[in-house]
Amino acid sequence: MIHIQDLCFAYPKQNKLFDHLSLDLKPGSITGLLGTNGAGKTTLLKLLSGLLHKKQGTIMVDGFDPSARKVQLLQKTYLLPEEYFLPSVKISSYVKGNHGFYPLFSMEKFQSVLGHFELSESDHLHRLSNGQKKKFLVSFALATNCSLLILDEPTNGLDIPSKALFRRVLAGSIGEDQLVVISTHQVKDVENLIDNIVILKDGKVAFNENTGAISEQFVFGSARSVDEASVLYSEAVPGGYKSISKQTNGHASDIDIEILFNAVNSGTKLTSDHGNK
Repeated sequence: MIHIQDLCFAYPKQNKLFDHLSLDLKPGSITGLLGTNGAGKTTLLKLLSGLLHKKQGTIMVDGFDPSARKVQLLQKTYLLPEEYFLPSVKISSYVKGNHGFYPLFSMEKFQSVLGHFELSESDHLHRLSNGQKKKFLVSFALATNCSLLILDEPTNGLDIPSKALFRRVLAGSIGEDQLVVISTHQVKDVENLIDNIVILKDGKVAFNENTGAISEQFVFGSARSVDEASVLYSEAVPGGYKSISKQTNGHASDIDIEILFNAVNSGTKLTSDHGNK
């Protein structure tokens, strides 16, 4: 679905943001895209959706160069940006004017998800709160049934119950032929959703692994003290330490994405054969 090879990109008069970045993602997964502020998460999403053009290298999405803005790709790609503009119209009018751009749009799915979020097609977009607007946009995005769904900070503006509902709705709405890429700083909001983790650092992909392999390779734990000789990474928290160790007993471990991210961002190389593709 997504093939990136030796991608280089820089904004005018700025240092290079991506330096020979390579990444491959297949359909049938929900990928979490993580990185510090300025690591290039939103830029990468814009490059994938054709809103920015690469300087060097290859970007292919479902066999198309997104910068060419081909209809065949645009009608099966949907980007939900962190910052958005919505016209002052009713939800029904917005859907009527925009659903035709997506041949696989399902009105039934849209109405179902919208109902879960306790919104109505008769609601006026201008009168909705920021959180309600985000719920509407998530409903529309899922209803497009696009092969590639790109969600930039989709839980921003949602209250705690709505975040839980977002997770349930997204998990129940994605098919095996779809790829969802979620960029977020709120990893706790999506850690039970994602099945692949990509971390950007220093212009490259510093980590790219599915959660099944991570839980089989590593143990995430907490204790009052740690044995520095046996842990790969640790950090102090109230009451003790959180740590990552090499898996030795063959039992899958629950993943702590925050600790994983901190480990990778600190420069810890977790293994020689995982996380540095």
